[in-house]
Amino acid sequence: MKLSIIVPVYNAEKYLRVCLDSLTAQTVDDYEILLINDGSSDSSPEIMEDYRRRYPDLIRTLTVENGGQGRARNIAMDLARGEYLGFVDSDDWVDPAMFEKLLAAAEESGADMAQCDAVECWADGHTRYADMTGCRDEILIPTAVWNKLIRRSAAEGVRFAERLWYEDIAFVIKLLLRVDKIANVREGLYFYRCGQSSTMNNHNARKNLDIIRIMEELREPLAAAGRTADFETLLINHLLLDTINRVAVQDSPDKGQVCAELRAYAKKYIPRLLRCPSFQKESRNRRIVLFLNYHGLEGLSRLLLQAKKTAAQ
Repeated sequence: MKLSIIVPVYNAEKYLRVCLDSLTAQTVDDYEILLINDGSSDSSPEIMEDYRRRYPDLIRTLTVENGGQGRARNIAMDLARGEYLGFVDSDDWVDPAMFEKLLAAAEESGADMAQCDAVECWADGHTRYADMTGCRDEILIPTAVWNKLIRRSAAEGVRFAERLWYEDIAFVIKLLLRVDKIANVREGLYFYRCGQSSTMNNHNARKNLDIIRIMEELREPLAAAGRTADFETLLINHLLLDTINRVAVQDSPDKGQVCAELRAYAKKYIPRLLRCPSFQKESRNRRIVLFLNYHGLEGLSRLLLQAKKTAAQ
């Protein structure tokens, strides 16, 4: 079999049919869709069964106790029969030709991974094109798995972190240590719903400390590969910039303590920020925000970012 498309499903009744309609309409030949019901309490299991009955040769389903998206994906990878793996979130949808185009790009180039751009979609109908293939620094490619196609042999033994947020980061970075080439399809073929409940828009500040455990999963493999500088780059961008900025805007009494713990971890491995090559490569504006976050002034960096956003509107 050429392709296995993996879809973790958790309380997705509102959007699941749109997702499955887009997957059953794929123009690629010889594929399967693996639906893992992660302990849903809504009508998602009934919707899954309806589609399984309608497409018995295409769709396989499994229900497991709730264990999070990472665990559901791991279970599905163990069941997958395809030469390549694709991942889709159950509240999103894809272009009918997405996987045909990713497969063609991978096979023509001999790449173990192919990726495409996305379209961000809001409930009010407005959209924004998301360039996910134009990153020049490989270590900083967007770490979402849903815009990627992965050769299953390249992912052998690589697992998603379970019951942790930011699980995509560790999975994709570990894959980067294995793959020699990434094929890019510069088209917006994945449609991502924005504004849903997710890691990116929650108020559980302490759960964001999972990023430290994710960084710890990556530190030794990167060091063993002689890529300590890449670990510093990940700390700069994912922890010191993105995660602290995310926590700083949350409505949580713990956010100050969480930011302090994140900052302490960053300082452990980057004791002199101004001398860090990864810091020096950033743009002037990003260096200012990083400097403020590093020194406990994330409230001020938040104001600067908000002012920049307002000026751009």
